[in-house]
Amino acid sequence: MEINGNSNDVLHIVMFPFFAFGHISPFVQLSNKLSFHGVKVSFFTASGNASRVKSMLNSAPTTCIVPLTLPQVEGLPPGAESTAELTPITAELLKVALDQIQPQIKSLLSNLKPHFVLFDFAQDWLPKMADELGIKSVYYSVFVALSTAFLTCPARVPQPKKYPSLEDMKKPPPGFPHTSVTSVKTFEAQDFLYIFKSFHGGPTVYDRVLSGLKGCSAILAKTCSQMEGPYIEYVKSQFKKPVFLVGPVVPDPPSGELEERWGNWLNKFESGTVIYSSFGSETFLTADQIKELALGLEETGLPFFLVLNFPANIDVSAELNRVLPKGLMDRVKERGIIHSGWVQQQHILAHSSVGCYVCHAGFSSVIEALVNDCQVVMLPQKGDQLLNAKLVSGDMKAGVEVNRRDEDGYFGKQDIKEAVEMVMMEVDKEPGKLFRENQKKWKEFLLNKDIQCKFIEDLVYEMKAMVKISSN
Repeated sequence: MEINGNSNDVLHIVMFPFFAFGHISPFVQLSNKLSFHGVKVSFFTASGNASRVKSMLNSAPTTCIVPLTLPQVEGLPPGAESTAELTPITAELLKVALDQIQPQIKSLLSNLKPHFVLFDFAQDWLPKMADELGIKSVYYSVFVALSTAFLTCPARVPQPKKYPSLEDMKKPPPGFPHTSVTSVKTFEAQDFLYIFKSFHGGPTVYDRVLSGLKGCSAILAKTCSQMEGPYIEYVKSQFKKPVFLVGPVVPDPPSGELEERWGNWLNKFESGTVIYSSFGSETFLTADQIKELALGLEETGLPFFLVLNFPANIDVSAELNRVLPKGLMDRVKERGIIHSGWVQQQHILAHSSVGCYVCHAGFSSVIEALVNDCQVVMLPQKGDQLLNAKLVSGDMKAGVEVNRRDEDGYFGKQDIKEAVEMVMMEVDKEPGKLFRENQKKWKEFLLNKDIQCKFIEDLVYEMKAMVKISSN
């Protein structure tokens, strides 16, 4: 690891995401785009994550990984350095570890002397530290602007520590723009209350986020005005500081070939007829949800490829045997695959036979679907996914959200079947026809290299101007 100060004409940025790959990945994608534009990147991550991060970063002489040493925290298993290895409750201890490495971060920043440090929601102490060292701090929100506008703006908690009730959380905060998002369901509001809970005596997520957003030099959002204009303007009005936009950060096309066994199976089916369904590596469905989802996919009559993941230390084979409906695999053996574990998702979505993606509405996953001619059916499970689904179905009108029961989010096989049919079979009826037309429109926008490249060029220009580096 090479540590030195700055040459004056090269923009140097430290990337410092939270220790969860759902946060690390957007920071990596942005690092790769910035390094292509000549920006020097120093990427901070826990040493246990370094090899995986290295495999994700493009190899560039101006990019280096700076491994961090996490302290021993009571209750945190030794060597567990990302949320992927932990239960949700134990993962809260990563924030405790993060708070304890402040002296290490200060020492590294003092030596590196970057122009900017891009940080995440959990490092509420970073803006003050960076300011003392003469470094600009940028809060990089990996969530859509709707999420910031609805959940974590000052208007949501007008009086300090007087947190909202369940009923309050069903409605947008005061001054919220007039959009398709006018309310949320009871089960969604219940989920949002998590951000007002304190764990291990630490600050709540809401307080961490607000401190970061209020203390930073500028806010950077992984979005664009074409998708989220009203929410971006609301965030600007709430925080009264520069808001840079990096665009949706469209992933580069995958390299290599699709694994032969999957390619051969997909090749058996007609173009645009296969449903691919996956919920990311850290979103786990309950046994009831798996059963209704699998039966719903079966009842569409279409071929499907379902990926189901489970928490660490679960016997996957026994769990699949327990939760899948009896006789399902025999009934769908010619047209259904149920798999657990990693697959080449981008390759699969890009395959000509895949025409629909049933997913958790992680925004990166939605973008991958839109650029690959896949209709999007969303079954969000938690947090920002719930608002992503509203943005995509309500504002962008580019996908359909599975209908759920208000009080507990229950869905049945019929809800899955109806959502899929809306975008795959009822193609000449509204709203399916509109969703398909808009998918084409957004695909064109997202694959326009000039537009997407300009987001990064503008960001580099604005950041250089902020620290008075010439852009010539």
